[in-house]
Amino acid sequence: MASNTFADLSGRRAVVTGASSGIGQAVALELARAGANVIVHYRSNRAGAEQTAVEIRKFGCEASLLQADLSDHAAAEKLVEDCFAQGQVDVWVNNAGVDVLTGTAREWSFEEKLSRLLAVDVQATCLLGRRAGKMMRAQGTGSIINIGWDQAERGMEGDSGELFSTTKNAVMGFSRSLAVSLAPEVRVNCVAPGWIKTAWGEVAPQAWQDRVMAETPLKRWGLPEDIAKVVRFLVSDDARYLTGQVIYANGGAER
Repeated sequence: MASNTFADLSGRRAVVTGASSGIGQAVALELARAGANVIVHYRSNRAGAEQTAVEIRKFGCEASLLQADLSDHAAAEKLVEDCFAQGQVDVWVNNAGVDVLTGTAREWSFEEKLSRLLAVDVQATCLLGRRAGKMMRAQGTGSIINIGWDQAERGMEGDSGELFSTTKNAVMGFSRSLAVSLAPEVRVNCVAPGWIKTAWGEVAPQAWQDRVMAETPLKRWGLPEDIAKVVRFLVSDDARYLTGQVIYANGGAER
């Protein structure tokens, strides 16, 4: 059964975008572990979303699935409407992002990768955050989490560094401003992960494995579950005096 101690979310309803795998799936499960009912958003990986829902229900919590391609901004707006149609939404986690590091996306041009990232990671995050935030403010309460990147402000060499610095800096700056816009009813924070072992980390060449160890004082990859626990805290009442913050969850890496 769900925990009723630290960072308790019993009886609350949460939405997690991109919850069919990776960090999003881990966040959805951690919120359920804290007692939250979860709306699981996915774009194309329905099997993964269904598995997330199965695991959520093992905690005695409700789970429902909603599909939307967030690069279609009308679909993103409809997602918000569909979520709030189910009742009060207490937590909204904008986790969905475009994977440009694995699969066929690795072969996309820089321009194509940038276009996709701007459409989903930036524009959809802004649209969803603003719309969900407006509805949370009307209901008098709510917490929003966006996902940044720990090296966005410092910078990293190469195409990926340029792409993610551009898009995640935008998300981090937006989060700070949205927090001011929605206060005091709604809190907005951003989690900036470091080296997290998601799909790319599982297959990263040895040179990258060595780099992670060299740059991370805790001497290990972060796990999706590590990020999920930070999110759980931030959306709970135990973090009720935190808003407009970017939390660097990166094992102590210099930034």
